[in-house]
Amino acid sequence: MRALPVGAHALLVEADSAEQARALHAELLRRRAAGSLSAREIVPAARTVLLDGVDDPVRRAAELTATEPPPAPETTSAPVELPVHYDGPDLAEVAAHWGVSVREVAEIHAGTEFTVAFCGFAPGFGYLTGLPEHRYVPRRSTPRTAVPAGSVALAGPYTGVYPRASPGGWQLIGRTDAVLWDTAREPAALLAPGTRVRFTPVGAA
Repeated sequence: MRALPVGAHALLVEADSAEQARALHAELLRRRAAGSLSAREIVPAARTVLLDGVDDPVRRAAELTATEPPPAPETTSAPVELPVHYDGPDLAEVAAHWGVSVREVAEIHAGTEFTVAFCGFAPGFGYLTGLPEHRYVPRRSTPRTAVPAGSVALAGPYTGVYPRASPGGWQLIGRTDAVLWDTAREPAALLAPGTRVRFTPVGAA
């Protein structure tokens, strides 16, 4: 790992892998809860963790890179279940990429337990990991100018759900009526880093 000061009160830690970034994020949350770390925001990404509101970024950088973070603890809370209609316009393309039938795409996806690795792109959008590497799919060669809210999609190692209508280049395999982002709800985001997620099929694929 290496840590880079960002301005006077922030620090960006670059991890060697996505798993190390997840472990570091969990460890930083633990330290803050225990009172041994002062940071206003701790924001994970694919392979980085940003700390904002740090009192001494240079000293913290040296501390954080001196030792390997312990493995992230397993999440014990019940998974969030998202009902999904597996009828996305890219379902057949994903089936061809996987070498399975359309029905099997739904069965494989719904049979996988996902974990929110980090959030970004749009408020409420979580990057979910869990699919094995041989199920990774490329982004579409031509992004769509408008993807409907609730679209369930795949790209690379991630599954995601579009919280609102927006442009997007992921492969759309289904749709859900679940509300991913609601400012009247506390918290507004249905999915946060570390949340376990399962997709429940609704109707036939």
